[in-house]
Amino acid sequence: MSRLLIVAQEAKPIAGLRSGLIRNGFACSTVPHGNGLVKEIAARRPDLVVVEMDGYSAKGGAEELARMKKQGSSLPVVALVTRDRIGGIGCHLDVDDFIISPYDSQELALRIKRLLDRTSTIDSLELVRCDSLTIDPAKCEVTVDGKIVELTFKEYELLKFLANNRGRVYTRDALLDRLWGYDYYGGDRTVDVHVRRLRSKIEQRARYIETVRNIGYRFRGH
Repeated sequence: MSRLLIVAQEAKPIAGLRSGLIRNGFACSTVPHGNGLVKEIAARRPDLVVVEMDGYSAKGGAEELARMKKQGSSLPVVALVTRDRIGGIGCHLDVDDFIISPYDSQELALRIKRLLDRTSTIDSLELVRCDSLTIDPAKCEVTVDGKIVELTFKEYELLKFLANNRGRVYTRDALLDRLWGYDYYGGDRTVDVHVRRLRSKIEQRARYIETVRNIGYRFRGH
């Protein structure tokens, strides 16, 4: 069951929408606008955030969401907006989709399902190839020059995630959130350690994981 976090100024006006999402098979929790939203997200670990912007200036929590998205977070965000606020979406909040009031829970549920399907790469079973490197998700195997490379589970998940999103830069915090859980006590240095070990195992002849200075990492583009 996918977990949704609804960010709303008041819980009562969107109670019907929340009930409709629950009937459509989602687990929903609600938090108010305000500072500390990123900590709430880290604690609740939702699969998607729905943020209300109906008659409310995007301050506090919405601004935190915007910063989080700019830092490379892959968490999908859907905005609830009134028609007169559509033009302001791109200016202060990078959202993946939006729905206009009056809100229809079935339409929103369909948009959420489609968005979650698009952003999920975990279930992909297609081979990923780059030069002499091959990732076989069906067998959970990585080979270089046809020889199997022994990776730990986290090294494998890190490589697969970057390779499935080749060319896209991810911050250390975004990778930590995606693969370890944002509240992992080891800190973002854990990402550097795993990248270093991964490189030592797969990059004898070619460079696959690139360091983007002062930002993070990406898998080499085509």
